[in-house]
Parts: sequence; C-alpha cells; structure tokens
Amino acid sequence: MYQSQHSPWFAHEDDMGVNAPLRHQQVISKLHVELGILYYKTNSIPYEPLTETMLTEGYGNPVPDLLLFDHHTESTRLIIEICQTSGQKNDIRKVIRLMDDCDYGIQEGFVYNYKTRQWFRYRSGDGGLVEPSSFSILLQRDLNSFL
Repeated sequence: MYQSQHSPWFAHEDDMGVNAPLRHQQVISKLHVELGILYYKTNSIPYEPLTETMLTEGYGNPVPDLLLFDHHTESTRLIIEICQTSGQKNDIRKVIRLMDDCDYGIQEGFVYNYKTRQWFRYRSGDGGLVEPSSFSILLQRDLNSFL
C-alpha cells in the first residue's frame, strides 16, 4: 500500500524531535522506579519522583529527565539529567543555569553520563562548582546504588 507524504502515518523528520536512546531511557526508568519505591511504598523520602515533567506550568518551560517534587512547598527540589559524553558539558551547564538563574526552588542537581558511568553534582549556591559525586545530601542516598 502506498503512503503519501501527506498521510498521518508518514513520519516526517521534523516530528522526530526527541533524543531518547534506549540506554538513556533505561537509566531514567531505573532511577524512577527505585525513587518511586522510596516515596510511594516506604515513605522514606519526602519528594515525589517524576519523569519528563515541566518545572512550572506553561508551554516552553524546561523539562529535566527526572525531578523530585516537594508538594508542601509546591516546588522542585532535585533534578537529574542523563547524558552521554557528547552532551555532558551542555547538561552540566543546563543544571547550573536552572538552579542559579531561575527561581524553581531546586536545591540539588545531578548529571549522569551513562557511557562513562560518571555522576556530577551541583548544589544551590555552589557558584558553578560541580563535584564528581552521586550522593544526594538532600535525600541522604547514593543515587548510583539505584543503577
């Protein structure tokens, strides 16, 4: 059967805007499941983990790979970006910018490079100083243990 380019079943290159390789999504899924158990089942962390969720309502707002939301203050407390080596520098800059230049209430941000298995942590007020660490001071948990 012939499908024209005007058919709704024909995928256009412009429609393929999301970059979500399998390994990237697997890491997000593992973190979401493990953090979800701590929040929903054992009530041992105070923030709800959410994937691909806007930091604030409205079109065009930033969407981290994973965030932890504080329902009491109605703000995001922690964000995690998952990357590979080619995107690492940009994701680190993104985390710093979202925490320092915007008022989302984010206290801790992480970037995980699934190719090198390296974690980077940035804390609010650290003045751009990024540490190689997977330990969340906010959660008192090593995020790498979920992978």
